Amino acid sequence: MSSFFKRVIISLAVPVVFILGFPLTAYLFKDTGRIVWLQGEPQHQIAVAVGVILITSGLALMASTIPFFLRQKQGTIMPWEPSEELIIEGIYRYVRNPMHIGVFSIMIGEGLLLNSIFILCFGTFAVISHFFYIPFSEERGLEDRFGEDYRIYKQNVPRWLPRLTAWNPDEE
Repeated sequence: MSSFFKRVIISLAVPVVFILGFPLTAYLFKDTGRIVWLQGEPQHQIAVAVGVILITSGLALMASTIPFFLRQKQGTIMPWEPSEELIIEGIYRYVRNPMHIGVFSIMIGEGLLLNSIFILCFGTFAVISHFFYIPFSEERGLEDRFGEDYRIYKQNVPRWLPRLTAWNPDEE
């Protein structure tokens, strides 16, 4: 298996499990827990519309992040095979965690679209747990690997809510 193909598989494996695996598991195990306040009209139609918007925007975010990692010679988006370069291109000039935001958007969107308490709760748990994991684990590892370059990036690009304009490190 080529190195590039291996990196594609690794880069897609975890997001696909979160995006497809959990909803499919919920379906196969007869996920009957429904969100009561979403079952009437028009709130059901609104939940479906919001779910579709979240899923679509989450997929767009993911599609905009993975290619940056695949263009490199080494590394993936996964922490066990990290990138050897600090990526400050494209969407990463606006927000530091677009892949996480994309996956979370898809998971919450699926919960709303499918009216599933299981998926919505799992998505909410993933969001909350990453509020701790990112700053206390992932960012510390990035600081160790990339040093001052990452600290400057972190000072200029927000973790979760995107900037309105792209950060240009050359203007620093």
